[in-house]
Amino acid sequence: MTALGGPGVRGAYLGVVCVVLGSIGFSGKSIIVKLAYQYDVDVMTLLALRMLLSLPFFLALAWWAGASIDMTRRDWGAILVLGFLGYYLGSYLDFAGLQYISAGMGRLILYLYPTLVLVLSAIFLKQPFRARHLASLALSYGGIALVFQHEVGTVENVPLLALGATLVFLSAMVYAVYLIAGSRIVQKIGSMRFTAYASTTSVIFVVAHFMATHHPAQLIVAHEVYWLMLTMAVFSTVLPMWLMAEGLKRIGANQVALVGCVGPLSTILLGHLFLSEPITLIQMAGAGLVLAGVILVSLRVEAHPVR
Repeated sequence: MTALGGPGVRGAYLGVVCVVLGSIGFSGKSIIVKLAYQYDVDVMTLLALRMLLSLPFFLALAWWAGASIDMTRRDWGAILVLGFLGYYLGSYLDFAGLQYISAGMGRLILYLYPTLVLVLSAIFLKQPFRARHLASLALSYGGIALVFQHEVGTVENVPLLALGATLVFLSAMVYAVYLIAGSRIVQKIGSMRFTAYASTTSVIFVVAHFMATHHPAQLIVAHEVYWLMLTMAVFSTVLPMWLMAEGLKRIGANQVALVGCVGPLSTILLGHLFLSEPITLIQMAGAGLVLAGVILVSLRVEAHPVR
């Protein structure tokens, strides 16, 4: 056994710190997006700036992951499709939805992805669906319903609120599909290399979409937006990816799933500090139900960081 305070214990503590910091970093993405919208930029301009500023870091991550193992044409095709799903389509839906709902609510909805993985796996992969899975769904979606009902009473345009919630939910659905479909290629080439490759290919889709619908001059925006997107690239994209990978290596998937629940709570707190979003007892109760449901289903499955 490792003595208290020995290297194994210190490594576990460091792993917890990595997951906490990584979760907080990921949680800041919603806050940054909401702050950037205050400078009259649209979804695609914001997403293009985020990906272009992140590209050097994605390339550095690919270099850090080391030389590529033998990959087939099918492997590269899978990375291309998964890059389209996870880092282009999923991000677009998330950014679009955040135009209409609070950062805290958006993060809670996005955090439903483990329950969606569960349902999709049961439908398409014929994996068993047990009583605790049903309890997880009841808790999670009951919590979202509570938060949504609360927010209905605080906004003037309920259809836009519903649209925003639907878009972010679709983002969570796309991310769940991305995780299920990407499991084979991740096991083959490793999570760090896969993340680097899929993220890099997603830049192609984002830039192509932007160029097809916008003039390049629209990338000239307020200097505050550049700083916000650079902050997102470093502190809410690449650095949290590395921290979560380190945490997963040091403390394992079950503990990552548990400790990572600080993310949505962090978004609620940051939304209050930077966006003046109110924190209410109903909101916290709904958040508690969502997190309880996610923990119930996540403790026995592989954890994946929410980007």
